[in-house]
Amino acid sequence: MENLSGIERRSCVRFQIPGSTVSYKYDKPLPFETKYIEEFCTLLDISRGGLRFSSRNQVKPLNKVELKILIPGERIPLKLKGIVRWFSSYPGRDDRFQIGVQFNPYGEKKSQNYPGILVKLIALEQKFSEKDKSKIHDNYEVE
Repeated sequence: MENLSGIERRSCVRFQIPGSTVSYKYDKPLPFETKYIEEFCTLLDISRGGLRFSSRNQVKPLNKVELKILIPGERIPLKLKGIVRWFSSYPGRDDRFQIGVQFNPYGEKKSQNYPGILVKLIALEQKFSEKDKSKIHDNYEVE
């Protein structure tokens, strides 16, 4: 997101992971509530600090959410906690909304995300960011 001066506020690289999906539920649901509100939403982009996904449902800012991210080729989904920072309409799509989530800090406390997930996100960032760079170079072949 840009602020009014046009300067990017995000400090983390955003990247796409083709075929990845997000399931979400509100953090601290009722004790007997275990189901995700919506499953298999398209992951639009992700970074070390948050993600953006498409949704059929409007999720209001400041809602605390638990996320499960399914990545093709990975056996175990990434599970993260975060807070919805924004939503907007997504015209022309079956998924009517885009949702932006900021991840909770990484650490050992109850509300924090497991630090090992950060290590995994860094590896994914390197893998998929380099892939994007190679696409750019492939378009400009040297003779």
